[in-house]
Amino acid sequence: MKPAILNLYLDDSGTRHPSRKPGKKPAHGYDWFALGGVLVREEDEEGARRLHAAFVEKWGVTAPLHSSEIRSQNEGFFWLRDKTDEEQAAFYEDLYGLMRDAPVIGIACVIDRPGYNARYAAQYLENRWMLCKTAFSVVVERAAKFAIGQGQRLRVMPEKCNKTEDAALKAYYAELRTDGLPFDTKNSGKYAPLTTEQLKTTLYDLRFKAKSSPMAQLADLYLWPVCMGGYNAGNRPYRRLRDDGKLIECILDDADHATLATKYSCFEGVDRKA
Repeated sequence: MKPAILNLYLDDSGTRHPSRKPGKKPAHGYDWFALGGVLVREEDEEGARRLHAAFVEKWGVTAPLHSSEIRSQNEGFFWLRDKTDEEQAAFYEDLYGLMRDAPVIGIACVIDRPGYNARYAAQYLENRWMLCKTAFSVVVERAAKFAIGQGQRLRVMPEKCNKTEDAALKAYYAELRTDGLPFDTKNSGKYAPLTTEQLKTTLYDLRFKAKSSPMAQLADLYLWPVCMGGYNAGNRPYRRLRDDGKLIECILDDADHATLATKYSCFEGVDRKA
């Protein structure tokens, strides 16, 4: 009998190398690396895909729903610049309606790069991990805990990137199943980490998805506001998702936030705006 499956769709955001310059500073001024997206029960995916199809048909969208292109009205969404203010507002409201109504929950691990370097640069010099190793391990383990609580197994579905970065995620996934979490047990004990056996039993599969995947696009749409929420809790898309109960912390008991909710790592030096 096939087990009940919870799917974790992942996208990435930011520069994964801890010491590499991030390039042109984004308008928001923050510097993060994140892996995250959405959790969805396998049996609920068809409903999410129908909502996605209805949205793209209504607006005649031919490009993948890519958050940065939509926000900047560039590339596949340059046509938005030709719309009236009222039409643009209707598009963005419909887009949020897709995110709100899709049967998904947002989750991520967001690492503040300046905070990460302040914590580890002197100790590890140039031997620091790529940030994707930390982020992948954290978000997958937290999603696995949530799956266990729901009586499900977890399938991990990252968006395809390139051979090098995809191979790295494959290696991190294999390591979780064979060796468990890569973190120091003394430091990570407060997060009630899963054992190697629990991870091996819960992690069901790893599959990469193309940008054309509606679920991968939902992961992309969710990740940016979740990242912004770590720096500015008043960010409108983040606040709306939170108020509508669409983030994992919204459905957890307060006692479980530290071990299951989105992880904002190395944020000690961040002055989070309310």
